[in-house]
Amino acid sequence: MSRGDRREDIFFDDSDRELFLKTLGETCLKTKFQIHAWCLMRNHFHLVLETPRPNLVPGMKWLLSTYTARFNRKHKYFGHLFSGRYKAVLISGSPGYLRTACNYVHLNPVRARLLRSHQPLSVYRWSSYAHYLKPPRQRPPWLRTDRLFGEFHLAPETSIRRRQLDQHMEKWRANEQQRDYKPFRRGWFFGEDQLKDKILELISNIRAPAHCGQEIQAIVP
Repeated sequence: MSRGDRREDIFFDDSDRELFLKTLGETCLKTKFQIHAWCLMRNHFHLVLETPRPNLVPGMKWLLSTYTARFNRKHKYFGHLFSGRYKAVLISGSPGYLRTACNYVHLNPVRARLLRSHQPLSVYRWSSYAHYLKPPRQRPPWLRTDRLFGEFHLAPETSIRRRQLDQHMEKWRANEQQRDYKPFRRGWFFGEDQLKDKILELISNIRAPAHCGQEIQAIVP
């Protein structure tokens, strides 16, 4: 997730959002990022992405700096657009965790009250959710959908199973305000404790005095 500097808008209109998605697609071509979910809000965006290569940092740097340059050129601005470094949460590949992360991203418009209660989630144009309900040929080529359909036990994908996915999501949406998303909002890891302990052990072996962050603070001295 990355937010606008001083929480200011990073998208002024739909053409800005289209520009961001174009830049995201170019990023995926360069880095081989696999995007499982995305959502563009007024002053921030969310991505659920997989990195087959160990290149999250240079990939995100290219995405944010390139979009900033294009945004500034378009609007005749200069300077920073985003507020510092992006926030990254490591997600376990075990069943259930990816699904929860994608649901969290796709339901952002609901939590922000951008949709009325009678409007389906797919009405929101600026997230990947509506693309999940379309045939594959109508989706961006860089959006990977098979993993999420698998997490819902709806693989292989068919038109019937796309409708079933929509039904699942609308049921999930009904209890959205009661869910606890603290791991995404304040944490650095979302997964099982055994994997978390293994990651902390690896970090403890390579940390340096200059390193900081929630992961370092979680290491037992």
